[in-house]
Amino acid sequence: MSVTFGVLGPVIAHGTDGAPLSLRGPRHRAVLARLVAARRRVVPVDRLVADLWEEPPADGVGAVRTFVAALRRALEPDRPPRAPARLLVTEGPGYALRAHPDTVDAWRFEAALADGPDDASPAARATRLDGALGWWRGPALSDLGGELWARAERDRLTGLRLHAVELLAEAHLAAGAPERAAADLDAHVTEHPGREEGWRLLALALYRAGRQGEALAAVRRARAALRDGLGLDPGPRLGRLEQEMLRQDPHLDPDRADPTDRLWESARASWDAEVRAGARARLESTAGLVRDLAFTGGGGLARSRDHRLAAVLAAERTGDPELAARVIGTHDVPAVWTSSDDPRQAAELVSAARRTLDRLPPGREAARCRLLAAIAVESRGVPAAADTPPAVDAAHEAVRLARRLGDPALLAFALNGAYMQEFRTAGLSPARARIGAELLELARRHGMVRIEVLAHLVLLQSRCAVGDLAGAGRHAAAADGLAARWDLPLVAVFTAWYRAVRVACGGTAQQGRAAYREAATTLVGAGMPGVAAGLLPLALLGVDLLHHREPRFSGEEDWGPNAPWVTPLLRLAADDQDGAAAAFASLPDPPGDLLTEARWALVARAAELLGHPEAATRARRALLPAAGEWAGAASGMLTLGPVSDFLPPTGAAD
Repeated sequence: MSVTFGVLGPVIAHGTDGAPLSLRGPRHRAVLARLVAARRRVVPVDRLVADLWEEPPADGVGAVRTFVAALRRALEPDRPPRAPARLLVTEGPGYALRAHPDTVDAWRFEAALADGPDDASPAARATRLDGALGWWRGPALSDLGGELWARAERDRLTGLRLHAVELLAEAHLAAGAPERAAADLDAHVTEHPGREEGWRLLALALYRAGRQGEALAAVRRARAALRDGLGLDPGPRLGRLEQEMLRQDPHLDPDRADPTDRLWESARASWDAEVRAGARARLESTAGLVRDLAFTGGGGLARSRDHRLAAVLAAERTGDPELAARVIGTHDVPAVWTSSDDPRQAAELVSAARRTLDRLPPGREAARCRLLAAIAVESRGVPAAADTPPAVDAAHEAVRLARRLGDPALLAFALNGAYMQEFRTAGLSPARARIGAELLELARRHGMVRIEVLAHLVLLQSRCAVGDLAGAGRHAAAADGLAARWDLPLVAVFTAWYRAVRVACGGTAQQGRAAYREAATTLVGAGMPGVAAGLLPLALLGVDLLHHREPRFSGEEDWGPNAPWVTPLLRLAADDQDGAAAAFASLPDPPGDLLTEARWALVARAAELLGHPEAATRARRALLPAAGEWAGAASGMLTLGPVSDFLPPTGAAD
């Protein structure tokens, strides 16, 4: 048996036979307690002198040495004369207590709060924590005075004990013993009314015990205690609990809550409790959570965009470019549509990535690769500034770096950026198909499910572009299967629109219009304005053109970004020849994206109807690389028909 030490109460020591040891006077106990607080580290003699006396005596160093000698005799009575001490040792300029961690109650207590098998049951955790709290014999260091070091150590240990009481309550709650938790916590918050976490756990315990009125009353008591005692309002966790109790949220009740919900709440509570506010780990974890939020669709996708930009700007403010690079690069959400949902935010993200790239220290190639890939992805739908390098250069550099680094996740992100930049001209679907094929092989080899879904959607678009709707269907089915298994709701938006394309191509015009209107319902609440803007009206116009019917316009369509290329046809349908000519005269070239061929087809049709041979030549030259493709079908979501239908004869155009 070893010598044991106790500071969780009066300072004590017990010998190898278990009998209490005489520690003599208060200064002796203070020296021993000060060395316990140092946790096996050396405390210089002059530090001990300063800690023991506000006004040290003339021979303070000699007095400390006397105390140490007496303690050594008490702790190791059988040590031969002049033999080196094994417990209270001299080292360098001072002394250290080299006791085994299990022999000091404070050290054991801290370990009990941190240790425990990952798979320990809640009941086992409760037993461990209850036993650890039983080691307390009163206030820590209760027989010592109010010296600064003693007050600090006493406060630290007391804070750990209060935290242990709350951890024990959490364990009781997880073990299904809310009444036991409530009983312990009621006394806890009465004695320590400033412990907001104690109030939160008490309210939760009362709620789970079926005492909902008392649970809400506990929140009100907490609010009053915090305001009266500290001048503070309750934090967000307590406020959130109150709202959840008022609406009787199912996850509050373990008998009704889904196990996944309970796991989420437990993990969230532990994170909030253990990771201090302002820690950089919070920024990186937030970035990861924001990335995963984007996959939920709807409001989650919209909120993900806002939170992402906020996280990036916060990371920049730290002045640490490597942290900013990690936060920016974490958001490797697969992108399959070439119009940004929020161009302003996308432009800000691109600017932040370029600033971070300029500040990144040399040799950080993985971080550089992620920043370049982020620039390539986020530059879709964002006009390039005259003073910045083209985003396609960033895409190619990212792919080159990723290949050299041999990181499959980085390569997938970089290839996604390359795909977003492979729309410079019409007719590039073969190049995009090659990227899709590489993504598919990469994803299957390394088990990257989301990248596999991206690859199938890229290949769906590529097959649609060349009119291979059956081949596209195989990729749609594969994407749907993965989405169902891995809970990826946004995939159904793209596959539903693909099936509408099949109906539009294989059925009547009426069936095609109905199919597109049905597909449009998948975009309601999906959180993808960049996809939805102007899509349905263009698809319905495509049905008319595909079936060689005069376009029908209601005058109430919202054409979104397609408006410039549709307006001449709108004016012609309204017998406004001058208006059509004026709109056509100011028509810009279509941007490079998934609808490039569709918009050039509209230019070609308007040029033909208005008798503009120069414009017809321009449209022909733009469309010729895609002569074997279908206009708009590269989107996988609509088509205006074969590109060849919109190519004016060579003689007419030249």
